[in-house]
Amino acid sequence: MIQESLLEPLYERFLRMQVHHIPRHIAIIMDGNRRFARAAGIHASEGHRAGAQKTEEMLDWAHQFGIHHLTLYTFSTENFRRDQDEVGHLFALFKEKFIRVLTDERVHRYKIRVQIIGDRSLLPADLLHAISSAEEATRRYSGFYLNIALAYGGRNEIVLAARDILTSVRDGVITPDAIDVEMVESHLHGGKGLPPVDLIIRTGNDYRTSNFLPWLANGHESAVYFCAPYWPLFRKIDLLRAIRVYDQRMQAQQ
Repeated sequence: MIQESLLEPLYERFLRMQVHHIPRHIAIIMDGNRRFARAAGIHASEGHRAGAQKTEEMLDWAHQFGIHHLTLYTFSTENFRRDQDEVGHLFALFKEKFIRVLTDERVHRYKIRVQIIGDRSLLPADLLHAISSAEEATRRYSGFYLNIALAYGGRNEIVLAARDILTSVRDGVITPDAIDVEMVESHLHGGKGLPPVDLIIRTGNDYRTSNFLPWLANGHESAVYFCAPYWPLFRKIDLLRAIRVYDQRMQAQQ
């Protein structure tokens, strides 16, 4: 173990030297918090808290590597089917973290704009208030974008966009002939203008993208990196390995 800790910085430096292209937008499916908790013999809520701590580390790494957009899949529409005690613990943790944005020195030093994507109508009022406060406190920042996918489902996102467009057609604001790719994109993700995803990372040794950002990722043929570590155990070298996959693809296209 000691030998591994000594070699890891050298390997990290080696990986960094191999990378010549940095993705602008990385999306992460942070899988494995509950399995991490079971393996460690702790409550599932502690596994989720360990995952939240890893997310804070990820912000430092993303800033260090010059990644401008980071989208994190924190809670899907399907996750509402989980045990209600676990859902309650998660929402309390989310609320705590959004409130912390107001005083987090890292957020203001890096000029991080925090915003959520997902179906806000599914979220409780106290969590929505914390989210709105965090978004308002950072809305003028543009150094780095942290997009939190909360109550999110890729197909549901497209359905919501379709409803908005159809309402505009019904109200005579637009004509059916005016509907094109750009218009659909402008109605996705609450009109926040997220750029195409360059790289999707999924932790936890599961090989699927789980209905995550289908328009921005699948539609733009993003690179995908699957890795074994549970999200709380994700390391900087795992991030660099993922970026190397993106880099190799970019070099192949040149």
